[in-house]
Amino acid sequence: MLLGPRKVEESEVKEQISSGNFENDFLPHLDAAYNLARWLTRNDQDAEDVVQEACLRAFRFFGGFRGGNTRAWLLKIVRNTCYTLLQKNRPQELATFDEGIHSEDDGFMNPETLLLRSADSQLLRRALEELPMNFREVLVLRELEGLSYREIAEVSNIPPGTVMSSLSRARERLRQSLTNLLSEDAAREAASASTDEHQRTDSIN
Repeated sequence: MLLGPRKVEESEVKEQISSGNFENDFLPHLDAAYNLARWLTRNDQDAEDVVQEACLRAFRFFGGFRGGNTRAWLLKIVRNTCYTLLQKNRPQELATFDEGIHSEDDGFMNPETLLLRSADSQLLRRALEELPMNFREVLVLRELEGLSYREIAEVSNIPPGTVMSSLSRARERLRQSLTNLLSEDAAREAASASTDEHQRTDSIN
């Protein structure tokens, strides 16, 4: 699983939360909560702050929780907390994006899905972080956290019928981002090789 350099420690939340049922139900999902917050905010400290705030909100409303998927419920709170933070501090990241990109690919064993699941690709991190927040969100929830389409719809507040098309567009944009980064890296390597060759030629002459 792709995580930032630091996970949220359970002890950090336990200091503020003293409900045994809450701990049993929600603390196992802290890493998933941090993972989502880190990819949405793209900042370690913001992600930690979001998870702390989301856990406190979840605890505050725990009495009204009627059972069901605890991970999806917590991730929805994390997602909403991220959006609140970004709306206040970085509203430009929530700007409307172009949804006119469509793909016939269902994501089965395609290159970007394999990269996502490899969990250690620096190229992938760069490509994913360049995507609009909406695309990062559905990709992280599906490919990294393994949520079902129904769970993604619940967390992201989008109709279940649009989850698949949203993922298709997100995968296409990720593919484009990966292609662009590969081209840029290849161009830099070619330029570096050309510079090295000129330096060797000059030294001989």
